[in-house]
Amino acid sequence: MYDQLVEAWNKMLAKLESWLDAVIVNLPNLIIAIVVFIIALIASKYVSKLVLKLLDRSNLQRSMKKVIAKLVSIVVILLGLFLILGILNLGKALNTILAGAGVAGLAVGLALQGALANTYSGIILSYIKNLKYGDWIETNDYEGEVIDIDLRAVTIKQVDNNLVYIPNKLVVENPIKNYSTTSQSRVILECGVGYESDLRMVKKLTVDTVVNHFKAVEKKDDVLFLWKGFGDSSINYELRFWINSTSALEVAKAKSETMMLIKDVYDKNDINIPFPIRTLDFPKEFNFANNSGES
Repeated sequence: MYDQLVEAWNKMLAKLESWLDAVIVNLPNLIIAIVVFIIALIASKYVSKLVLKLLDRSNLQRSMKKVIAKLVSIVVILLGLFLILGILNLGKALNTILAGAGVAGLAVGLALQGALANTYSGIILSYIKNLKYGDWIETNDYEGEVIDIDLRAVTIKQVDNNLVYIPNKLVVENPIKNYSTTSQSRVILECGVGYESDLRMVKKLTVDTVVNHFKAVEKKDDVLFLWKGFGDSSINYELRFWINSTSALEVAKAKSETMMLIKDVYDKNDINIPFPIRTLDFPKEFNFANNSGES
C-alpha cells in the first residue's frame, strides 16, 4: 500500500513538473495574450466612440447609433479573443468551441427568450422614426418624455420626474401615443353653466377669452365650442382649441390656465358654474314645526 502511494505521488509530481515546464515554455505567449486582451478592451471603447462620432453625421436615430457602436465594440473584443486563441496555440479548442456553439446557442436562446425578444424589439424601435429621444409619449398606461432607448428597455421621465423603464417588447406590441409627432396639441375642456345663463353670451365670452390669451389661436373660428347637453344641475359644453406645443405637460398647463381665465370672466359677468344640487319636494300638509318637535 505504501509503495502504491509513493508511486502515485511521484506520478503527480512528474505531471506537475510537465505542466510547469509547459507554462514556462508558453509564458511569453501567455504574457502576449494578456496584453492583446487588454488592448482589445481598450480598442473596443475607442472604436465605439469613433463609430459614434462618424454616425453623428448621418440621419440615423441616436438609439440606433448606440446599438451600432455597441455591436462594433463586441466585434472588436471577439476578434481579440480569436487572436488570443491563436497565440496560445489553442486552434483545436477553437474548433471544439465552434462545433458546440450551435447547441449552446440553442440552449441559451431558449433560456433567454425574454431578453432576446427585448433586444430584437430594441433594434426595431431604433429604426422607428416616429419614436425618438425627447418625444412625449403614452404607452402601457405610462406617460412621459423618452430619455433613453437601449437594447433592453425604453426609459421615460414622467411629470413627477420619476423614471419608468418599459421593456422594449411591450412597447413594440402595444399602441404608442406620441404627442410630439405634430407641432400642435389640442386642449379639450368640459364645463357647465347654470340654467339661468344666457347661452349665447356664455359662448361669446368663453371664445373671446381663449382667442385673447393664446397666441396660437388667431381667430374665433379656431375655437370649437359645443353645447353637449342638459345636465342634472347645469347646461354642459365642451371647448376645444390648439396650442403650439407637443408636450402633454404643456397641454395640462394650458387647460389649467383656461379654467382660471374662464372662472374670472364668469365671475365678472355673474355667470354661475353650478355644483350638483338636490331639490326636496315636501307635501303641502307637511308641518315642519310638528316634525321638529317630535324629534
